[in-house]
Amino acid sequence: MKKVELLNLKGEKVKDINLNEEVFGITPNNKVLKDAIDLTLASLRQGTHKTKNRSEVSGGGRKPWRQKGTGHARQGSIRAVQWVGGGRYGTPVPRDYSKKQNRKERQLALKSALSGKVADKELIILESLTLKTPKTKDMVKLLEDLKIADKKVLLVVKELDENLILASRNLQNIVLILADEINVLDIVGTDVMVATEDAIKYIEEVLK
Repeated sequence: MKKVELLNLKGEKVKDINLNEEVFGITPNNKVLKDAIDLTLASLRQGTHKTKNRSEVSGGGRKPWRQKGTGHARQGSIRAVQWVGGGRYGTPVPRDYSKKQNRKERQLALKSALSGKVADKELIILESLTLKTPKTKDMVKLLEDLKIADKKVLLVVKELDENLILASRNLQNIVLILADEINVLDIVGTDVMVATEDAIKYIEEVLK
């Protein structure tokens, strides 16, 4: 079992707790981890980009001039791609960018990301995470006490508290999610992961 410190909201050590090595202590699989990141990024793409091709633009139903004898190059339609207002060629069409990854690979990717955080000492575990007021300055004070005010922080909790939501929503360096919403992109995209003890236990139960 991996031992890490459990801290209070002032950044003081309360005790040592053990982490499940099957979740937080594996050797990261970088290939599966990258695939999971690519999958998540691809799923964020709407794929609604569209331009009209020659058959979809209006007009151009007849030949603009006769084939020969005008001195102009021959033309079949004023909606051909070389004309202003004509259709476009080889441009985007709607498509689905989503990719697939089986359940075991998704779990392995999450374990790899979490183990990487532990190995790099970028995981902070708090006994609880509640604020007395919904003020942003209280959240800033918490980050300062934990000595991570200048970092991009992922906050993971078991249950959302209204004060926590309101206090963190105006801070651009804070990402607040539930334990059951944890994902590879948020983990690797932040400098430090701060999680409550309850959230860690939930993650271990799901991934072990």
